[in-house]
Amino acid sequence: MGFLDGLRRGRESAFDSGSAASNAIELTKRHGQVSLTKQGAATGHLRINLSWRMRTSDFGGSQRESLLRHPFKALKPPEVVGHSQSMVNVDLDLGCLYELQDGTKGVVQPLGGLLGDVNAAPYVKLSGDDRFGSGSGETMYVNLDHRENIKRLLVFAYIYDQTPAFDRTHAMVTLYPGNGPRIEIGLDERHPQARSCAVVMIENVKGEIIVRREVKFVYGFQAELDRLYGWGLQWGRGYKTKADR
Repeated sequence: MGFLDGLRRGRESAFDSGSAASNAIELTKRHGQVSLTKQGAATGHLRINLSWRMRTSDFGGSQRESLLRHPFKALKPPEVVGHSQSMVNVDLDLGCLYELQDGTKGVVQPLGGLLGDVNAAPYVKLSGDDRFGSGSGETMYVNLDHRENIKRLLVFAYIYDQTPAFDRTHAMVTLYPGNGPRIEIGLDERHPQARSCAVVMIENVKGEIIVRREVKFVYGFQAELDRLYGWGLQWGRGYKTKADR
């Protein structure tokens, strides 16, 4: 789809979401659910993107508090603060637990090379693995033209290198339907020891595709998310291949 096609679709959509600059729906604790079906956006490929960047406010503590205690610091040249190795190597991964209407269950994730398939079951495919939170981030596609085969999808993020760092990143999961505004879910809550986060549930409820904010941080990995949501899969230790890394 070209850029002009996107503009034409935006004009035809039934969304009333303000200007093009703010053409987004933010899911929050207070407003945590949206129906793609009611918005006419339950067809085509739903693109899901995970992006992140390091928090800059955490380096060197609070500048205001420091100046109040030591006012003469304002006369000194600014201190250059470098990124530590642990900051540079934060590696957030995007994954999805899926359950189809026929009872098939599984996971799409970088670990084990379980990248899925967008044109056949599970109708979910992960594209690439971004280790450093670049502008493009990590992207997953859901084929909503096969929505009648999908029961529920739990999109989650986790930290591969086992270094808890959700509290040191600004992470955002954004859903781009084939029609209408994007849907944003921020992961800004501070959970210093968390290693995984259930971000959003996409569920087929009597033929209606519902997107619901979860944002539940856990201290374990996929197995703990499985237990939390009752998926019932068997889990083992996984590693990324050299290609995945």
